[in-house]
Amino acid sequence: MRFLYTIVITVILPFALLRLFILGFRNSAYRERWQERLGLFRFRAQGAPVIWLHAVSVGETNAASPLLAKLLQEYPGYRILVTTVTPTGAQTLNMHFGEEIDHLYFPFDLPFIVRRFLNAVQPSLLVLMETEIWPNLCFECKRRQIPVMLINARLSEKSARRYRQVASLTNDTLNNISLIAAQTKNDGERFVLLGMPQDKIVITGNLKFDVAIPQSVSEQSEVIKRYFSTNRLVWIAASTQEGEEEAVLDAHLSILERRPDVILILAPRHPERANKIAALCVERRLKFLRKTDRLPFAAGHQVFLLDTLGELQAHYAAADVAFVGGSLVNRGGQNMMEPASLGIPVLAGPFTYNFTEITQMLMDAGGLQVVHDTRELSELVCKFLDDANLRHDAGEKARLVIKANQGNLPKIMDLFAGFLSSSATYTKNSI
Repeated sequence: MRFLYTIVITVILPFALLRLFILGFRNSAYRERWQERLGLFRFRAQGAPVIWLHAVSVGETNAASPLLAKLLQEYPGYRILVTTVTPTGAQTLNMHFGEEIDHLYFPFDLPFIVRRFLNAVQPSLLVLMETEIWPNLCFECKRRQIPVMLINARLSEKSARRYRQVASLTNDTLNNISLIAAQTKNDGERFVLLGMPQDKIVITGNLKFDVAIPQSVSEQSEVIKRYFSTNRLVWIAASTQEGEEEAVLDAHLSILERRPDVILILAPRHPERANKIAALCVERRLKFLRKTDRLPFAAGHQVFLLDTLGELQAHYAAADVAFVGGSLVNRGGQNMMEPASLGIPVLAGPFTYNFTEITQMLMDAGGLQVVHDTRELSELVCKFLDDANLRHDAGEKARLVIKANQGNLPKIMDLFAGFLSSSATYTKNSI
């Protein structure tokens, strides 16, 4: 099965490279350093042992940030490499850590590319995030006796069904993984049903609960509030995907009919889509301003388009109600823990299967409500904006759910001790 998988990836490779160059017209970063995805790069470790962590994009990179900070602190003798698939993931990593951590783009999962990549990096440990299960990479690591950990691992029933369609390949790949640190018991059981030995699965909780809120976020949010106005209420639609912005903007039009002074912060999952969203605002005759315009937000402005990276947390904190995207369209939802941790009432669409457990926990506590369409979205936003006590109550319930489930990072750090030597030496200035 792995041979057939390799043939399929080989056939796909030219189209994947073409797609990178096409995406490069919207975001030039996709065309930069593309050779790294083929394992063509220079990486001089100077004999230092390497921890390689793979985080696909922004969400995984943010989730891994507390772990990476802890690894820097507790394992200074190691060089840390993070790979991402997207440039936005790379930019997020750079904003968090600068040059403290190395970055490369993740290699295509073909044997000769994987071997070239491993020859250059020579990792002591490979750490994969969430559902990143790559057959050729895991096989080659097992062959070279490189331990592979899958951490913060999640597996929805929908994903499990897909993996069962290639059961032989999935089983072989899982058996090349040294340890799985699953988010929940249900996730762990699904991995067992796919063929992972039960004694190689540990339930450690979700790293995203351990979201850190720096003091600077509160200060930044106050600046943002003053930038908008001292007396205008704000709702935010964050991490929206294509096909959602129309519903969000239509909901905002309905809200403006009842409360003409309300501001919408619209933060798309991919900021490079800002031009399309701006056109949707123009179609609806909504007066908008982009973050990158760097102009004063006037009394007549109704929409603030957050078309930058790394500023979402502060804008969540400046909002009174949060809608988390990727959920009105069938994308499985996005991370709702960030607004919940800030004590903001959370709304989401019906498609949250990537975050089933946290969705249910927040709903049960009264910190999250599900909306199915434009009408429900506008009605619930108005309901919260009309009642400060209701906003506070729902926001506090959401915050307490996050607080009650924190403390997962130490569990994962304990697992690293079994694979890493505390006596390793590495002097950064020798590179």
